[in-house]
Amino acid sequence: MDSAATDRFDTSRFEASRNRLASLAYRLLGSAADAEDAVQDAFLHWQAADRQRIKVPEAWLTKVVTNLCLDRLRSAQARRERTVGAWLPEPLLDGDPMLGPADSFEQRESVSLAVLTLMERLSPLERAVYVLREAFSYSHSEIAEILDITESASQQHLHRARRRIIAARRRGGEVDPASARRIVEEFLAAASSGRTERLVALLTDDATAISDSNGAGLAEKLLRYDTPQRIAAVARAGFKPTPAKRRHAGGTPAIHYALVNGAPAILFVIGDQVIGAVTFDITGGKIATVRGIAAPTRLARLTEAWRQHGPDTPLITQW
Repeated sequence: MDSAATDRFDTSRFEASRNRLASLAYRLLGSAADAEDAVQDAFLHWQAADRQRIKVPEAWLTKVVTNLCLDRLRSAQARRERTVGAWLPEPLLDGDPMLGPADSFEQRESVSLAVLTLMERLSPLERAVYVLREAFSYSHSEIAEILDITESASQQHLHRARRRIIAARRRGGEVDPASARRIVEEFLAAASSGRTERLVALLTDDATAISDSNGAGLAEKLLRYDTPQRIAAVARAGFKPTPAKRRHAGGTPAIHYALVNGAPAILFVIGDQVIGAVTFDITGGKIATVRGIAAPTRLARLTEAWRQHGPDTPLITQW
């Protein structure tokens, strides 16, 4: 085989792993854009490597991508961005290959916005062990090889990661899709009509809301609300359409129901551009967390996926 044919063959071997590597990087970084950059960096490492000496390409590439992601998580820039209160996971439309694998509940949960947010409380090593074990079912011996740690260290990191995530998350199991949609539609109807009491009734007693926008533009830091009454008031004000909001949005959006990272969501869409997403975590038949995302950089990949999405009937045709 000549060198050009070898390069084509080796490139095809990398491309066969691209989706899996991107899914791994997304779980580690919480950002699709950063995940794509990490995978592209891994491709450059692959091209520069003596590929004849790589016995198991999948294992080699997994190690490279994982360690590239760890370098990013440990960087001064990442620490600065993730500690000033301006960071949210990047939402992805269901069906995006970056959300795979999704065969088990644990795999689906590991890519939920709730768990991606909670993983910010972990150290980079704890996060890597948790993702490799929970989402990709690597053994502790394999994880030890990937991270250059001992098996016992891998087990300890996993134990601490599980303990921290379980202590902080609200486990309600998977929600029936029809029930989830009904609850979200009720929330939208109550918010649009200004029925504050109904909004409060749809929220858990300890509900929280997080947004990167104050309705008039993007906020410098995330806005947080932590009582049902405050969330209801903010939702009522935020979902009320006004000429000023339409001018700021650049038109009159339609509101669609969607699944984002496995959770129910509503999307504000103008033409084929998603200008806002509101996602919901539902526990015990009520809404526990509301996340509002409007930053274009956080919605870029979701918008691209939406453009490939088959047409559906919007919940509200013209907001």
